[in-house]
Amino acid sequence: MMGDGVKQILAKPIQLADLVTKQAGDAHTCRQECIELKAKTEKLAALLRQAARAELYERPAHRIMLDTELVLQKALGLASKCRAHGLMRRVFTIIPTTAFAKMSTQLDNSIADVSWLLRVSIAGADDDQLHGLPPIAQNEPILFLIWDHIATLHTGSLDARSDSAAALASLARDNLHYAKLIIEEDGVWPLLRLVKEGRVDGQENAARALGLLGRDEESIDRMLHTGVCTALTNLLKDGGPMRAQAAAAWAVAQLATNHPACQDLFAQNNVIRVLVGHLAFETVQEHSKYSIIPTSKAMSIHSVVLATTTKKPNSDDDRSSSSQFPHHPNARSQIHSVIQSTMASAKFSKLTAAAANGAVPPSKPHLSSGFGTKGRDSEDPATKAEMKAMAAKALWQLAKNSLAICKSITESRALLCFAVLLEKGSGEVRYNSVMALMEIARVAENSPDLRRSAFKPTAPAAKAVLDQLLRIVDKGVFDELLIPSITALGCLSRTFRATETRVIGPLVRLLDEREAIVSRESVLALTKFACKDNFLRVEHSKAIIEAGGAKHLVQLVYLGEQVQIEALILLCHIALNVPDSEELAEAGVPAVLAWASKQGHMVQDLQVDSLLPEAKGRMELYQSRASR
Repeated sequence: MMGDGVKQILAKPIQLADLVTKQAGDAHTCRQECIELKAKTEKLAALLRQAARAELYERPAHRIMLDTELVLQKALGLASKCRAHGLMRRVFTIIPTTAFAKMSTQLDNSIADVSWLLRVSIAGADDDQLHGLPPIAQNEPILFLIWDHIATLHTGSLDARSDSAAALASLARDNLHYAKLIIEEDGVWPLLRLVKEGRVDGQENAARALGLLGRDEESIDRMLHTGVCTALTNLLKDGGPMRAQAAAAWAVAQLATNHPACQDLFAQNNVIRVLVGHLAFETVQEHSKYSIIPTSKAMSIHSVVLATTTKKPNSDDDRSSSSQFPHHPNARSQIHSVIQSTMASAKFSKLTAAAANGAVPPSKPHLSSGFGTKGRDSEDPATKAEMKAMAAKALWQLAKNSLAICKSITESRALLCFAVLLEKGSGEVRYNSVMALMEIARVAENSPDLRRSAFKPTAPAAKAVLDQLLRIVDKGVFDELLIPSITALGCLSRTFRATETRVIGPLVRLLDEREAIVSRESVLALTKFACKDNFLRVEHSKAIIEAGGAKHLVQLVYLGEQVQIEALILLCHIALNVPDSEELAEAGVPAVLAWASKQGHMVQDLQVDSLLPEAKGRMELYQSRASR
């Protein structure tokens, strides 16, 4: 806490204090006042020498010593006037009556300032009490309050440090300026130390404070240099109290939200596997190489299903082959029984997903590095739910626009976990799960490799995710899950085969939704099915028409103020794909395209300008042929 710079600035105040003491002792005038001046200066000098031997908190030490030096220089000037020799010099040396009173107050303030500095800097001093604010803090009380708490983080007991971390978190939450001050005054490093050394309350408060400090990129850049990513990841992986780990996951999410540079650093610290481990705990029975694989009865069911499931290839990407039956008596009858019972259950896809995606054989139990489950069973349900919610939130924020992280997430059992949590979870964990899926889908939209690897239609985990997204969209309830589910399905439009008939209908029905935001998002999703980038755009366009989408889109173009342009763009794509459709003609699409071409605010849109003339022309051409 104390560097050579502090020791250097202490030298001059000590020298000045000694000079004041000597000058005041040799005073010829105002002897009584000089005696008091000498006494207070000697007390201040003793404190300064004590400070020179202590490990001082450097940030306030600089300011206090500079202020003390100015006070001692004034005191030296006053004491020098009292040493004047000769009658004439004494007569013409005028000392105001208030000068000694003012100097006495200033020395008292300096004594209080240095005493405060010693108290906050010395380990164990008034450990369980606030040190109060020194006189120098009158103009900036918040700054000195921050110094007080940071000093406690350095020297206090674990309980006192926990309280100070909570106080700093509260200050950072209330005001961005306070958050910046905490970082500037070197408050990050002692918080990181508390994350490592503290008890559950201290770790939780410190992690939450770190998340609140990272409010902008500049602040986070300074935090990254202190090793905040490593500290939070270590807390998540050390098998400690779940409440503290939930706070750490929340902090990861906050930092990743406010600065994309955190994503790669957290990934380098293997935080993805740790978060997936938390997400998978008690969510799926076998949650991958990132966690301990149980060798229970459920494990044998998975392995039996894996060993006996034979797929018939139905595409170039599906090259599954049959496996050997287990070599034990009555294996075939046992396998038949297991398959029959699991297929009869609605949970069949979840039971087989882990095995179908590379579960470790029971003969080779796998222990992951970086995630422990010790003591987690005893945690209360609310804490477990909070941990899952925060793990999902962190994965959501880390996945944004990051292909590498999305690949890491989808190569784990995270997709299966998200599907289970969407079905069985509630509240924040469901919302964070669907938002994570939406971000992964957004990245997959522009990455053919990720689409093929993560959302292959025959992959059980991908199928489970799509089933849950479709269930939400098909239900059509306007809640916090609906919009991200619609967005995700639209982003994944190129993963659906022409034979997949479940997706278009629910999206088309939402075009008639009273909430404009739902209609707009549905239009955008359907546009991705019908646009030029989609190889199956003709088939999808026909499906949209068959589901009754044309009449809804015509109404939106005419009347949907907030979705007019988007609806017109989708209509143009459909008209280009199936210009000879009788249903389009019956719905009045040629008329609405002709009307739109005369609307100035519509044709100004670049996409409309590039699509509308061709769509209008092709509709007129094919419909005129059909009418002959």
